Amino acid sequence: MPEEFSLGRLFSPSSVAIVGASTTPFSGGHQFTRFLIDHGFQGKLYLVNPTSSEIFGIKVYPRLTEIPESSVDYVISCIPAGGVLSLLEDCGQKNVKLVHLFTARLKETGRDKETKLQFEILEKARKLGIRILGPNCMGIYYPKLGLSFNHELPRESGPVGGFFQSGGGAGEFVRYAALRGVRFSKIISYGNASDIDETELLKYFTYDNETKIIASYIEGVKDGGKFARALALAAKKKPVIILKGGRGRTGAKLALSHTASLAGSVKVWQAVLKQYGAIMVNNFQELIDQVVAFTFLPPITGRRVIIAGGGGGKSMVSADVWEEEGFELPELSAEFRKKLKERVPELWDWVRNPIDASLFQGTPVVDINLLEWLSNEDGSDILVANLTQDDPLPNDIWEKVLAANFLNSTLAIKKNGKPVVCVIETAEIGLAEMESWKWRAIAETRRQIIDQGLAVFPSPERAAQALKKLVDYWAWRESETELL
Repeated sequence: MPEEFSLGRLFSPSSVAIVGASTTPFSGGHQFTRFLIDHGFQGKLYLVNPTSSEIFGIKVYPRLTEIPESSVDYVISCIPAGGVLSLLEDCGQKNVKLVHLFTARLKETGRDKETKLQFEILEKARKLGIRILGPNCMGIYYPKLGLSFNHELPRESGPVGGFFQSGGGAGEFVRYAALRGVRFSKIISYGNASDIDETELLKYFTYDNETKIIASYIEGVKDGGKFARALALAAKKKPVIILKGGRGRTGAKLALSHTASLAGSVKVWQAVLKQYGAIMVNNFQELIDQVVAFTFLPPITGRRVIIAGGGGGKSMVSADVWEEEGFELPELSAEFRKKLKERVPELWDWVRNPIDASLFQGTPVVDINLLEWLSNEDGSDILVANLTQDDPLPNDIWEKVLAANFLNSTLAIKKNGKPVVCVIETAEIGLAEMESWKWRAIAETRRQIIDQGLAVFPSPERAAQALKKLVDYWAWRESETELL
């Protein structure tokens, strides 16, 4: 049976045993126990530790083989590397099919003894018919089942799946993307990839029906040819976004010590990803921006953008940013100007794209309303709504009029079926600024818009960069379809 289907069964356990469960707060055994309890794991949870009888009110078994059931689906190893070979023997007796090695300090140390031990662990696991996830990884986050590798991650499921060689990076990605409204099918942290590796995981997510967008952080690959072939298939089915770690000389050395990966030439990576339609990003912020774009925006192949919001300087800078990323700012249509003339005759021939908010002071029209009008026309592909802090308005007008109008108009644009991007600049605020009504109001507006399923970005630059890659991808997909 194909690898992707066997992994699907492994990643959906009905029972989990944490070997090395602990009452020591900073230990992995303690943390993983908390992860599964706090996220409401839906299956059976077993704790194993020879020196404890109870943890968090749950019975603790001195050894895996003491668990009364005949089989355990998934074992999380939080014990030192020296005890893993013995643990695998116990796993064989309990018909375990997947062992997640949170256990570290193996091949990534670069030492001969630890490298040899990792090889011996893999050989024993293969003889016993056990798959290994790791070593040195955080394992599985699968909100549908209540599996988690960090605290307070979203319990709701969503369309984004992915595989991350960095456990910390995986947790950071989920946590910060969640603030932007993104939700996840499952995220796999795979570490050293002694057994289950990046190519097998890419194939799995390609066929996973719960995953519509694939995100990944990779430090290196075992077999470049196999990975390229898997990538060629995956990108034709769904967006594949890859953050490549170890692009420079220092990063490549860190990759070797972090997960024992050979990083490879960044130029080769760029060429391969471009050839096969995958999307390469340079940091975790870009990875999150790209996932936000693909999650909340439909397939877009056009590059005509109309922008509204902010004063003259803000509008001009926004226009420059979008044009520099290859977008076109079309003229406003005659039909639109006719409607504008009826409402604000003093401005009908003055307003241009980008639409300057300051022109509408003292009129019955707010600049963002114009985007709502334009969403009924065919002269653009993307509407960009800027909500900025450069409006010198008191709190009652800002909160009750400007913010409310922004929310209502962007929702109306979405209802009309036109792609809308919201740029909401929140700045780098501290505790003192959080007490200000204006920062609280903009944060609340931002949250309301995200909750309505709209794409929100913190700056014009990040919005334009993410949209460029989104448009490039869907244009590539369209051209690939035409060739078939």
